[in-house]
Amino acid sequence: MEIINSRAMMQKIEQTAQLISLPESYLRLEELLADPEYTMATVALLVERDPGLATQFLRIVNNPLNRRSNKVETIGHAVSLLSSQQVHYIALCASVIEAFDGISIEVMNMKQFWQRSVYCAVTVQQLAAACNGMESERLFVMGLLHDIGHLFMYLAIPEESQQVMLQAKELRRPLYQIERELLGFDYAQIGSNVMRQWDLPKSLQVTTRFHPEPNIPTQFDRETALLHLGSLLTRSDLEGGQFGADAFIVDDTVWATTGLTKEQCLKIQQTAAAQFAKVANTLFP
Repeated sequence: MEIINSRAMMQKIEQTAQLISLPESYLRLEELLADPEYTMATVALLVERDPGLATQFLRIVNNPLNRRSNKVETIGHAVSLLSSQQVHYIALCASVIEAFDGISIEVMNMKQFWQRSVYCAVTVQQLAAACNGMESERLFVMGLLHDIGHLFMYLAIPEESQQVMLQAKELRRPLYQIERELLGFDYAQIGSNVMRQWDLPKSLQVTTRFHPEPNIPTQFDRETALLHLGSLLTRSDLEGGQFGADAFIVDDTVWATTGLTKEQCLKIQQTAAAQFAKVANTLFP
């Protein structure tokens, strides 16, 4: 595959990104949560008004990892169990999933894509739990959304994206490197650009952009390092590779940044795989 017109492809992706936006209900929810006089009853009412958002919200709240003794059947009940920050994280996850609902991508099964993303989210959450003081819910969101740039690439330039994936697999090299060489950009850059366009938190933009190269950022470096590990653990398992080798090489800086070891990561990979098996079909039946 020869290097093709990078600028033209980027423009196609940007045009595609402009056609997909987060639900209006999520944007209103953000404004509401920023109001110091908001009430959780008003939050519940707002979520209830968007059937798609409400459905996804309840799926996430009821996933087996939350270990609730009884099923939560109403948004009001769900919101009463959560902090405002948890509501925001869950609504963000639900809104991004809803934004792509019904979209057909010829080179990617959407259910499979989101299941892989949930697997990464669960893995990153487990890695965060092993690091004292890390906010696991926020890391779950980072894991879920870290690969979103690929969705826009699959929509806008499906043939080129497919060719790059095949070449990376044949060469057993990291996908982002092949994307940069052949396309002039990579999925992490695209994902971060879209997050900035959607005005998502800076922490999400930075971790998404730099998780392939966690030695670069000077802020959110620990979160970026955990996302780096989570992505590699997930992909190596799903793609039958060896964590720490070939396309799944770990950046040396992450061990000092996170305080984790390779042995700990491999144990967490086993735990995350078991947990993912419990939630995969719950969130995406």
